Amino acid sequence: MNLDQLDLKILSILSENAKTPFLEIARICNVSGAAIHQHIQHLTNIGVIKGSVFLLEPSLIGYNTCAFISVNLQPDADMEGIAEELKKIPEIVECHITSGKSSLLLKVYTTDNASLLELLSSKINSVSGIVSTDITISLKEGFARQIRL
Repeated sequence: MNLDQLDLKILSILSENAKTPFLEIARICNVSGAAIHQHIQHLTNIGVIKGSVFLLEPSLIGYNTCAFISVNLQPDADMEGIAEELKKIPEIVECHITSGKSSLLLKVYTTDNASLLELLSSKINSVSGIVSTDITISLKEGFARQIRL
């Protein structure tokens, strides 16, 4: 992917604060607002920018349990198909196809440990192709960040 210096500068600014106005980015980069708009549109069209979101604090809206679930699949299981099935479960916020002992790694948020158990037993383990799971409960997030340029 060919990104020029202006693209990289724009991405650097947005990765620090996605709400930075285009005109402020233009001032920092010493170009027109139209140029910034065109670059951001191009970066979005080619998939470098996936969108912009507001980050919610899960515990402040009732989601007090964060857990990571390693999922082991049957040897002939369709990993991508299973990932699509898991995508239908709203408590799962991330799903990674992995190498190593497990095939998938899920990040989930639930209201409490009892709802985590319910999620695991009634939703996740009922997906065809899943053999077993291993759960790690997060006690506290140390940090999370975007890739810095």
